[in-house]
Amino acid sequence: MKLFQGFFKLKSSSISSFMLFSYALALLPLTTYFFMTNKSIMMEWEIFSTSSTNMSLSLILDPVGISFSNVVCFISACVMLFSSSYMSTDIFLSRFVALVMMFVLSMNLLVFIPNIAALLIGWDGLGIVSFALVIYYQNPKSLSAGMLTALANRIGDVMLLLSIGFCVIQGHWNILLMWQNDFSPILAFCVVVAGMTKSAQIPFSSWLPAAMAAPTPVSALVHSSTLVTAGVFILIRFFPFLNMFKGFKTSLLFISVLTLLMAGIGANYEYDLKKVIALSTLSQLGVMMMSLGLGMPFLALFHLYTHALFKAMLFLCAGAIIHNNSNSQDLRQLGNLWNQMPLTVSCLNVANLALCGAPFMSGFYSKDLILETSLQSPSNFLMLLLIFLATGMTAAYSIRLSIYALWGHSNHMKIHQNFDEDTKVTWAIMLLSITSIFIGKLMQMNILQFTSSIILPLTHKTLTLFVTFAGAWLAIIIWQSPKLTQIKTNKTLSFNSLMWFMAPLSTQPIMLFPLNMGSSLFKSLDQGWLEIFGGQGIFNLTKISSMSNQTIQSKMISSFIMMILSSVSMILLLNTLM
Repeated sequence: MKLFQGFFKLKSSSISSFMLFSYALALLPLTTYFFMTNKSIMMEWEIFSTSSTNMSLSLILDPVGISFSNVVCFISACVMLFSSSYMSTDIFLSRFVALVMMFVLSMNLLVFIPNIAALLIGWDGLGIVSFALVIYYQNPKSLSAGMLTALANRIGDVMLLLSIGFCVIQGHWNILLMWQNDFSPILAFCVVVAGMTKSAQIPFSSWLPAAMAAPTPVSALVHSSTLVTAGVFILIRFFPFLNMFKGFKTSLLFISVLTLLMAGIGANYEYDLKKVIALSTLSQLGVMMMSLGLGMPFLALFHLYTHALFKAMLFLCAGAIIHNNSNSQDLRQLGNLWNQMPLTVSCLNVANLALCGAPFMSGFYSKDLILETSLQSPSNFLMLLLIFLATGMTAAYSIRLSIYALWGHSNHMKIHQNFDEDTKVTWAIMLLSITSIFIGKLMQMNILQFTSSIILPLTHKTLTLFVTFAGAWLAIIIWQSPKLTQIKTNKTLSFNSLMWFMAPLSTQPIMLFPLNMGSSLFKSLDQGWLEIFGGQGIFNLTKISSMSNQTIQSKMISSFIMMILSSVSMILLLNTLM
């Protein structure tokens, strides 16, 4: 009885964390079974049928969907455990927990529904809840970031709605049973653009770093396994259909490599701790899309899982550092953290090594396979050069982050308190770090789809490792003692640090013309011609006419009286004279 009473006295975040852990553990044997047997179970409920078109709600249980749900719920459980400490002083904690749980529910709906029309429940749910979470700290900066996130994702929503319309010709909306028709190329284009907006590929990249305005636990969830991976997941689901089109893989490869390079360069110029990690997410999303462009959907899924685990851990470690350092996110105001927060820093280094693709970490198994596939594929030399340049950039910004924040000189604010004793934070980070170390090898050994034998010369095999070490060495060589003085800006620095001017181009120029047009229309119509010909004009006309009428009438009465008086006086005068 006391146990139950104690359970209900817990915070809502701790209860939701317990529920999510239970669900993830219960789903683990089912995930293993589905991957071992490669089974798929599909259930369909017909809602209504009219003129040979039936509206139905479908659910699919397959290895991809169940494993994705398992990863999402495990990461969400760790994030909610972390939130019990991080958001403990928040008076609206129950509201925050409700929003995060709605987010997780939306992602699960997206994963298990293979029907484009019904898929909108999860897809739009993600969009709406992400907006509510980005504007959680209510200030103008959060609102502008939330609007950018919502409007950029709205493009993808519109594309998905269009694809529902184009699917009408085939009489059903099932993703798994698509066939070629007259609208197929347009349908494929709509689906790819929808996936690109959710996964923030060029030219829709600017919303991803802007979404950092959300609380850190939300960033950990959004950037690891939910919102940003929804686009990749949709393209994995649609891959057999999209693969029929000639230019799909080439164009996706080109865009993903550009995104990968842009994010890698941008992260090396960034000083905001959370934005560095956000740009690293963007570069890894480029790697996943690149894998799809190379025709390897299962490798993209493998990297998605390994990346989700170490990226969630990276964000939780960053959250713990920010929380302990008077909410300072500037890398130049940190330093010497290894001496003060050994456990958090160890886990952060594990995540950084996995991100770089260090040997025998989880990222190594998935990332190296994708890069070796790119060497084996008939890609052109420039593409390969950009891919490996971006891989070197990944190592460079990871080492730069470690040097500035963990190993460099102490540049802390005057009042700060670094400690590792919070069990809710350490348990969440430890669980993710242990999983991140072993999950890559376990998945590759046991899941047939995640393994592939690639025979390459020794130079090609070691190229990935060489590029990674070269990037790390370059970061150490270039690094100087961090200064809080003003950096002299130039066009190259601005171009690279502002994501190739994508952040400013996505906001002001797009909005400026419609706003100016609206202002001109308002002045010329509402305050101009409509004032003359509208209600105000009619009122003024009526007023003037009634006033003139009144004036005329008043003048006529007075003249009429004068005429009567003058005529009477004339008659009287004539009478007297007579």
